[in-house]
Amino acid sequence: MGWGRADKKTGLGWLALTAIIGLVVVNLFLWRTNQTQKTVIKRLKNKLSKIGSEGFLVTQVLDGDTFTLVSGQRVRLADVDAPEKDFCLGKQAKQRLTDLVLGKKVVFKDTRVDKFGRSIALVYQKDAFINKIMLEEGWGRYDASQTSMDKLLLKAAHKARKAKLGVWRFCTPAAPPNKNCAIKGNIEKHFGKKVYHFPGCSGYNVVLVELDRGENWFCSEKQAQKAGFVKSKKCYGKKYQSNK
Repeated sequence: MGWGRADKKTGLGWLALTAIIGLVVVNLFLWRTNQTQKTVIKRLKNKLSKIGSEGFLVTQVLDGDTFTLVSGQRVRLADVDAPEKDFCLGKQAKQRLTDLVLGKKVVFKDTRVDKFGRSIALVYQKDAFINKIMLEEGWGRYDASQTSMDKLLLKAAHKARKAKLGVWRFCTPAAPPNKNCAIKGNIEKHFGKKVYHFPGCSGYNVVLVELDRGENWFCSEKQAQKAGFVKSKKCYGKKYQSNK
């Protein structure tokens, strides 16, 4: 009986030892698996970080302030309002941005997404600050986007305006190309409403025609209306009389 109890205790001891060894092996396996997972995650993060620091490839330029990445994501230059392709200097602005970023890798700062799904960002290509270059060379107008570089970019736009570069030189003519076409088609900056003015309307002389923004001169009220412009309330029911 004594030996039986001893054998039973010995068996239980070996069983307990085996269980402990098993737990150690399992924990060791789980620890190594966890370490492997952490290593994989760390390497992946480092790889992604490296990709981000190297930049993202630009595969298409849409106009003077918007381009597309290899992923298909569209990116717009923050604080820059460049002409549309069919407006004054639109093709030239697109070409300048093409020279700066197409086929190259760019990095971003202060990125946000607008209602159209585009990324709005400060864009850098190596040491070149693309937003600043486009503004200081006059390829677009300043359009505040609330970035960390707002003041710098506003200063760049003022510099181009003072030097009469780009849109400031070619796209805001003081007089119509034809003296008989003196109707000014103006687009309100905040609401986008298209309004036309002609000599005799209150404030006519202070209205600017910015061709790079889609504004234009018209020869008749009918022509202006066909283009989507409505008569300014400041015209008080007057009718345009050309110099013909």
